[in-house]
Amino acid sequence: MIQNRLMQLRALMAEKGVQAYIIPSTDPHQSEYLPAFWRRREWISGFTGSAGDVVVTKDKAGLWTDSRYFLQAKQQLEGSGITLFKQGVSGTPTITSWIADELSSEERVGVDARLFNSREFGSMVESWSKAGIELVSLPENLVDLLWSDGPGVPSEPIRVHPLRFAGESVSDKLGKIRRELKLRRMDAHVVTMLDAIAWLFNIRGRDVEFNPVVIAYGIVTMDSAMLFVHGTKVTKDIRAHLDGQATIYEYDAFADALTELAEGGGRILLDSDSVSQWVAEKLEGNCEVEFGTSPITILKAIKNEVELEGFRNAHVRDGVSMVRFLCWLEKAVPAGGITEISAAEKLAGFRAENEYFAGLSFETISSYGPHGAIIHYGPTPETDVELKPEGIYLVDSGGQYLDGTTDITRTVTLGNPTKKQKELFTRVLKGHIDLAMCRFPVGTVGKQLDTIARLPLWEVGLNYGHGTGHGVGSYLNVHEGPQAVSYYRCIGVPFMPGMVTSNEPGFYLAGEFGIRIENLVYVVSDTEAQSGETAFNRFENLTVCPIDGKLVDVSLLTDGEREYLNRYHRWVFDTLSPLVDGYELEWLKKTTKEL
Repeated sequence: MIQNRLMQLRALMAEKGVQAYIIPSTDPHQSEYLPAFWRRREWISGFTGSAGDVVVTKDKAGLWTDSRYFLQAKQQLEGSGITLFKQGVSGTPTITSWIADELSSEERVGVDARLFNSREFGSMVESWSKAGIELVSLPENLVDLLWSDGPGVPSEPIRVHPLRFAGESVSDKLGKIRRELKLRRMDAHVVTMLDAIAWLFNIRGRDVEFNPVVIAYGIVTMDSAMLFVHGTKVTKDIRAHLDGQATIYEYDAFADALTELAEGGGRILLDSDSVSQWVAEKLEGNCEVEFGTSPITILKAIKNEVELEGFRNAHVRDGVSMVRFLCWLEKAVPAGGITEISAAEKLAGFRAENEYFAGLSFETISSYGPHGAIIHYGPTPETDVELKPEGIYLVDSGGQYLDGTTDITRTVTLGNPTKKQKELFTRVLKGHIDLAMCRFPVGTVGKQLDTIARLPLWEVGLNYGHGTGHGVGSYLNVHEGPQAVSYYRCIGVPFMPGMVTSNEPGFYLAGEFGIRIENLVYVVSDTEAQSGETAFNRFENLTVCPIDGKLVDVSLLTDGEREYLNRYHRWVFDTLSPLVDGYELEWLKKTTKEL
């Protein structure tokens, strides 16, 4: 099937006069997770991971993805005729260098300019121009021309995100944006990121699985705001909610609005990390385009007190669900018949009983034994296996609640852990604890903090290939910038009070097991650590759930790390014990006992 699709694409490429075509894993809004009708890369390749780009030439095809998906991609690309290129591995060519080697002078690379940000597009133009290779924006997406039976545009109505959860009105948010535009001497800001639009207009939707966003564009000027959405999704409540704040237009009217904005002159702010080349091209005219960071990015990342309180409340409810699940798991696995899929469904059922539950925040990673080493493994009927009373089980999951978003990973032993398993788990735990305990000067960025979580593994020559922490939205995307505890995703934005991030070091042994321990934390000012003129910040935990003590080698913990773990478990017990009873309460007492 995949080979036939590639053959059809190559015929279409020949018709359009391009010798290479790039299919990225994104959409016109540069989203990480896509609605089904925009999952073009998945359709053309069969690879279902959230990150990865495909390039097709006249006689070759390749998929580039990162270490989270190496094992998954190898399995899913088998027999497709598509070669896996492992990003970040020494010797792996970049897409641009590979295309430069494959194509000759005067040949052309075709793209849909909606799917590339302006900076990427310019970089490719510059790189290939030296080799005489031309990059062309095709008016139609070639995959769309072939994918005739694909799904349609999502039709779920847009919902108002009320002030009691948002903590700030649309009017106040627009005021902050306009003040920032005035400071930057800008006349308008074009907003294309879906979570930024949802945050700004206090709206939520179901257009993208797991992420409560709406497919939309926005434009903010000094005296008006425009929201471009598919009109069938606009309810009377939404019109009343935005009355006097923003004018609602059809999604497809955005192109003409950009042309009109360009003809009107003035200075237009575009977010350099997210705006597409197509938007930049539409604004060519009398206006002056300025690329920079959208003011929404930081404003959205720093949660207000209402949002933080919502996060705390959501995590308590979520913690009860996790306790119920882990308690059930301990009894159910020895009885037999529990699989990766049925375990994930059981956990989702516990969450669904919670107040304000609005769905999962991502596909549950329910991975047993060797599957745990596939970092973003999602069980399917073909790969589903039964959990046995032995080995290691890793579950990475989360919920969307109207008052907050959760993301938690717990690794548990289902039998008698080996010495090696306990040592590796404890080293991951040490990194998790050391980061959680860290006091850091104001201005510290995630690249600096990332090292702290890796040191216990580095001491024995081990590492993991993913970042240690990502930002999290407030009933929004589970992955949010601009902050990141990462050596490669960090863009230099310091951690500031109110930011929410994950703390999730791990270790993965291919063919055997995976280990990851993840809590969500938020940044607070550390008033006790001030030293002279230096101000400090620290993290506070949001996630309320025991860590499996049966996998801990206490001899590897420092006194400070052991005291921290015991203190964390006391807090977990004190917080959750009034909310559970019977066997679940006994289980909670047992799993939070001092080590």
